Amino acid sequence: MEQTTPENGQTSPQLAVVVPVHNEAGNIASLIREIRAALDGRLAFEIIYVDDGSSDNTAEALQKEARECDVLRVLRHRVSAGQSAAITTGIRAARSPIIATLDGDGQNDPADIPALLDIYLADGDSGRLMVAGLRAKRRDTWIKRISSKIANAIRAGLLKDNTADTGCGLKVFSRQTFLSFPGFDHMHRYFPALMIRAGGRVRSVPVNHRPRLQGVSNYGTLDRLLVGIFDLVGVMWLQRRASLPEVEELTDEHKP
Repeated sequence: MEQTTPENGQTSPQLAVVVPVHNEAGNIASLIREIRAALDGRLAFEIIYVDDGSSDNTAEALQKEARECDVLRVLRHRVSAGQSAAITTGIRAARSPIIATLDGDGQNDPADIPALLDIYLADGDSGRLMVAGLRAKRRDTWIKRISSKIANAIRAGLLKDNTADTGCGLKVFSRQTFLSFPGFDHMHRYFPALMIRAGGRVRSVPVNHRPRLQGVSNYGTLDRLLVGIFDLVGVMWLQRRASLPEVEELTDEHKP
């Protein structure tokens, strides 16, 4: 992949790993080490953490890591705005054309990023491709597994987004294409549907899923269910009103 070099002589990052976190102080250091181990020597990359108004020591843990990690950038919401807002903040701040998103609880395995990235880069029209992780073996409580299975079945039936597991935080896609998505709260759960709405494609790839070792989940099953009903209706509305005209160039492409 072609690299660009800014005036200061440093190589511009090709990939931004965006990690939204809320009260994940215990998972910060270990996950950053894993991300670096997965990507060091492969390509130029940046790690962007967005602290979504944490009330624990997340901000301090991130500041400590940033002093020792030259590829780490840290942004913070003064007041919690939600996971989708944190992801959007990170992507907007990214200097890289390719984005990889990763949950900050340590359950996604950073070692899977290179495989998803290779699939993305090998595609002839990668700017319109989203490579989504598929948690083939969930390491969650039974209530989370059952609720996700039901929600995925309903969503897939109504949205036709060709994605078995939209809840997996591990995804690789184009920053430019993402910035064309309509923004709304909880939109991260509908990234595949929004990619298809924009004229793109989604490919699901099995990835590792790990049990949470530190902290607790920052959202409840019932909360997600109630909010998800309204979100689903909203995304269906967006799909029906999508406009993707076929465009042809009438002027000479070689014209100066």
